[in-house]
Formats: sequence, structure tokens, C-alpha cells
Amino acid sequence: MEKKKVVVGMSGGVDSSVAAWLLKEQGYEVIGVTMQIWQDEAEQTLEEQGGCCSVSAVNDARRVAAMLDIPYYVMNFKSEFKKNVIDYFVAEYLSGRTPNPCIACNRYVKWESLLKRSMDIGADYIATGHYARICRREDGRFALQKSATEAKDQTYALYNLTQYQLSHTLMPVGDYTKEEIRGMAKHIGLRTADKPDSQEICFIPDHDYAGFIERERVGDVPPPGNFVTKEGKILGQHKGITHYTVGQRKGLGIALGAPVFVTKLRPETNEVVLGSNEEVFGTTLLADRVNFMSIADLEGKMEVTAKIRYNHNGAPCTIEKVGDDKVFCQFHEPVRAITPGQAVVFYDENIVVGGGTIL
Repeated sequence: MEKKKVVVGMSGGVDSSVAAWLLKEQGYEVIGVTMQIWQDEAEQTLEEQGGCCSVSAVNDARRVAAMLDIPYYVMNFKSEFKKNVIDYFVAEYLSGRTPNPCIACNRYVKWESLLKRSMDIGADYIATGHYARICRREDGRFALQKSATEAKDQTYALYNLTQYQLSHTLMPVGDYTKEEIRGMAKHIGLRTADKPDSQEICFIPDHDYAGFIERERVGDVPPPGNFVTKEGKILGQHKGITHYTVGQRKGLGIALGAPVFVTKLRPETNEVVLGSNEEVFGTTLLADRVNFMSIADLEGKMEVTAKIRYNHNGAPCTIEKVGDDKVFCQFHEPVRAITPGQAVVFYDENIVVGGGTIL
């Protein structure tokens, strides 16, 4: 029987390196690929600051591929990344929302673009080093299952994958803990065994989101405006709405005698609404751009656990469809900082039901 061919997305980190080794051990014909996504003007900065797809990451991935004796290539996805991730990220912030660019990158670059190119060269699957598992339901649908280690689970950032994408994806790392993966890397002598995990957003290594947006949109960023109460009373002046997100307390640059938090952004009037900690909590949300995964569609109401950001533990809620592409979510208890632009992901125990973008 001919061995199945799999293209492994190699970021230069320990997880994708071990994923490639595991698949080779399982008998697959493995090809290593690093996705070149950094933009030319940022290349030197990425090299200095690090990042999951920096120049040094390519060098690490190439060395690992050589050690594993697998073919290795660098594929150029700069235009796809610019359009689907960077431009999206900037547009969302300018609209007063707080996006998750990793989710867009996963769906439209790592999967849609990489999968197409991989299938074009005769691959059967693509694989990544994500901590998640793919399962097939009794009705034949593919779904994501949380990884073996809750602390590293990455299903939240993968809820947007399609049935076709899931059917051609392997995630061998999801069955193990991070410690086990590092142990395997040391056992086989991988140079990436002790490499620290990449943090934050790869194309903004200095974590200055507002500064990045200003450089991307020179002369076309929101100007300073007013801090206001929810009733509209002016409290002071802010630096521009791209500097703020719902729930934020630090870096506001305003003293009112008691702790205040960002409760809402109003891009139409260029206002940042401030309030008490209690006002940051909410019990309902509306989401659009919904992708269902373990179910074909939502009929009636469903009890689920919803995560409203990557590091959120999840909260019990009831969901129901309102219109063709919107889901209404009623939480059983108030949750903190429901943030427009972020993803809400629904779980049935450890299975991803689906998710959408918070309005």
C-alpha cells in the first residue's frame, strides 16, 4: 500500500518539529514546509525580535527537516497573509473592534492556502503542531476535540475550519502534553527541544498594536477623542480608539479617583466609554460569521459552554439562531469583557460545536 503524503507546516518550534517526526514514525511520506508570511519591510525587525515565522525560524525548521531526512521547502504566502490577516486586523481595529488575527490566519492562510498548494503537489493531508484533536462523529461530520492537555488546548483558534479542511488535516501533537512533546524532542535530539513558545501576534513583535496600525495607515487613523460615561458625560481625552479594548484598565492615562475600565468603543462618534468594573460584565452577546463544526446547523436552543477569548475558561450558556448567520448567546451568569471582534466558541463538553465573531 502506498504511503500517504502529508505536508507539515513547520514554524521552527518544538511542536511542529515533533509533529513531523511522529508522522514519519507512523509511516507517512512527510514533506516539511515553512510559510513565508513576513512582509519585506518588517523582515529585519522580525529577525531581531523573534516570531513564529521569522527568518531564524526558517533556519531552525530547515535543520530539523535535515535531521529527520525529509524534503523541506519555504513557500511564499506574503500576499495571502497581507490580505487576510494584516489588512483584516487593521480594519477591525479602525472599526472599534478587537480582532484575533491567529483565527483568520488559521482559516485563510494556514489551511485554505497551504492546503490548496499541498493538494496541488499530490499531498493527501496537511499537518500542524496544534494542541487539538480531530474526531469523526457518528453522522460522519468532522469536529475538533480538545487536546490531551487543557492548559495548552488550541481548539479556540481553530473553530473556523471547514469540513473539507478537517478531513485533510492531521494533528498528531494533540494526544500529548507539552512536557511529553519536549521529552520526545530531547529523546530524538531535536535542537528545538528547549525552544520557548512564541508569544503574542507574530507580525507585531513589540506588542504595540496602535503603533503598527499607524505605520500601516499613515495619516488615516482615528484622532484623539473623548472619554465619556455611558450617558455621554465627557471625562477627558483619549489618544485614539485603536489604543483601547473592552475591559482595559491600564494605560488609560486618566485619573478619576476610582478604578475605571473601558466598557465600550463608539467609532461612529470616536468615543471611548468608561465605567466601573461591574459595568464590564454582561450576560448576552450576538455573533455573526458563524461556522458550525460538530453539527450541520443549529435547530432550536442548545446548552453549551462558550469561550469568549483564548484564555477564557468558558461559561455555561444557551444559544439559538436569530437569522441566517447570527447566533444569540444567553449566559447563565455574567461574564467579563464581552468584546466585539473577538471569537466566541461553543463547546459540548470537549467537542467544538462551532463559533462566530462577537458583534
